[in-house]
Amino acid sequence: MAERLRILGIDPGSRLTGFGVVDCRGDVQGYVASGSVQSIGGTFPDRLRRIFQSVGEIMAEYRPDVVVVESVFMHRNASSALKLGQARSAAICATFGYDVEIHEYAPREIKQAIVGTGAATKDQVNHMVCRLLKLDGQPSSDAADALAAALCHANRRRVQRALGTAAIVAALK
Repeated sequence: MAERLRILGIDPGSRLTGFGVVDCRGDVQGYVASGSVQSIGGTFPDRLRRIFQSVGEIMAEYRPDVVVVESVFMHRNASSALKLGQARSAAICATFGYDVEIHEYAPREIKQAIVGTGAATKDQVNHMVCRLLKLDGQPSSDAADALAAALCHANRRRVQRALGTAAIVAALK
């Protein structure tokens, strides 16, 4: 039986930060948990503290081997982009107490990997996450995006492993 790899996907936001945990065994991905961290009330530093503490609790509870974070995309509003970057940093810093790999993917890259087009809508991403993980209900939009990030990494890892194996086989011929 293949060794388990647990991936935590994070969709950062200054008000809602989605998380999704996926277990991978070989080519099979399974749903573990998902949800959203709400950081709506209080000052902005209070909201960042809430993200930091909550992601730390998620790390302690689920003990992922890998963390995948959606990278910041260009906003029309510079203030929103800065806040998103700070929320993202709070989430990433919360993982530093654990020995995990951290990977980043652009939103378009995640959508391409999950739906087949980088211009996919949130509904399309949610639909494919439900199909790929065989979920009965639909997760929140933020949780679905986080699960999509985790699945994106799982797929990339699987392809890289296959290409690496193919390269080794070709070298032996």
